Amino acid sequence: MLLKRFYHDGLAQASYLLGCQKTGEAIVIDPNRDPGPYLAAAAAEGMRITQVTETHIHADYLSGSRELAHATGARLLLSAMGTPDWQYAFAAADGARLLHHGDEVRVGNLRLEVVHTPGHTPEHIVFVCTDTPASAHPVGVFSGDFLFVGDVGRPDLLERAANVSGTMRAGAAQLFDSIQSFSTTYPDFLQVWPGHGSGSACGKALGAVPSTTLGYEKVANWALRIPDREAFIEAVLEGQPDPPRYFAMMKRLNKEGPRILGARSLPAAHAATALDTTIAGGTRVIDIRPAAAYAERHVRGTINIPFNKSFVTWAGWLVPYDRPFHLLTDGGAPQVQAALAELAMIGLDDCSGWFGPDALARATASIPQVEARALHADTGARIIDVRAIDEYQAGHLAGATHIPLGRLEERIGELDATRPIVLQCQGGARSAIAASLLEARGFASVTNLAGGYAAWVAAGLPVEGPSGTHG
Repeated sequence: MLLKRFYHDGLAQASYLLGCQKTGEAIVIDPNRDPGPYLAAAAAEGMRITQVTETHIHADYLSGSRELAHATGARLLLSAMGTPDWQYAFAAADGARLLHHGDEVRVGNLRLEVVHTPGHTPEHIVFVCTDTPASAHPVGVFSGDFLFVGDVGRPDLLERAANVSGTMRAGAAQLFDSIQSFSTTYPDFLQVWPGHGSGSACGKALGAVPSTTLGYEKVANWALRIPDREAFIEAVLEGQPDPPRYFAMMKRLNKEGPRILGARSLPAAHAATALDTTIAGGTRVIDIRPAAAYAERHVRGTINIPFNKSFVTWAGWLVPYDRPFHLLTDGGAPQVQAALAELAMIGLDDCSGWFGPDALARATASIPQVEARALHADTGARIIDVRAIDEYQAGHLAGATHIPLGRLEERIGELDATRPIVLQCQGGARSAIAASLLEARGFASVTNLAGGYAAWVAAGLPVEGPSGTHG
């Protein structure tokens, strides 16, 4: 048995290549949209990818199952479980094998048992693996978004992201039943290979350890230690993070069938002289340089989403799917290529061009930074806290208005574009993006709190929180 784990940091997403070393056959479970790493790993190990599958219709990234099956000629395996109105629409056209609870998938001498585990989504399945030459007992489970290290998959996304009303509490009840059934059916030594790690929005308390065991989760995972269904429903729905805007698009595209990209060519590099007309025409131009470089000097009308670990998440919140966009970078074609590969992970494929370093010669704007003590002395400042709700509730600057970064554009009408505004987050990164958004929308005076809330607290300045005002 050969097992390789692939992990995408920006998505906090894990996928797996499972191979039988005796026969050379392999299956890939929950692939993301870039087939390259799976193809390279299979070639290096002398394996043939003969099957591709996934645990459910994903909300947080665009599935690569179709892409990889197309690239390898592998058979596509998809869940047939769940409700009639929530099925893979492209399964028949792609000749997919439909999987039901209790089905068996063979990968050479390896056996995968299909187990229906609804709750996170109605069609969710997991794959319990048995290495038959070694033992008749199962060795592990590819748990997808059913069971994580320290957490379980959230059951509210179908309602909160895909707008399927009335499914949230029903999903939570199903999840409770799935947990109870699975945890009493399989042995404690069963290894758990989850679909996500810490940082994923598919749960609220995911651990950073790559894998775990069922037995350990029984004693350490909060969700497996609640024996009452109603208490579990309340607990699993409480405190879930706001699902990013792009989750709704991912649900739809993954259900209908992600577009197969194949080989991609780099979009055209545009002359710097075209930048002003591109911005004036309403096309979103994303400057992917670091926040500090953007704050120092940038072209007014662009927005800053730095090309770092959080790039995919904030692009999914802020880049529209219904019209083309452009990139601006001082890193040249290689960085554009890398950025587009990341954007493809969430289906942002419609980049119609890019601008290079010569366009920055037109950069005359800057984002002023204000230090915490100077802001404290400015009693007339309008402060916008762009952190998540749980961060804000844990402690915030007195008088700050809370508008999460991902919701800033839809709530922009609440702000006065003629009044000076200070943007603030935890460390200064999200508020830098927010500042670029407001400036691009015509706000006359936008400032970023240097170091964010952390710098404010470190300076010993007063905050408001659960226990009232304190220093």
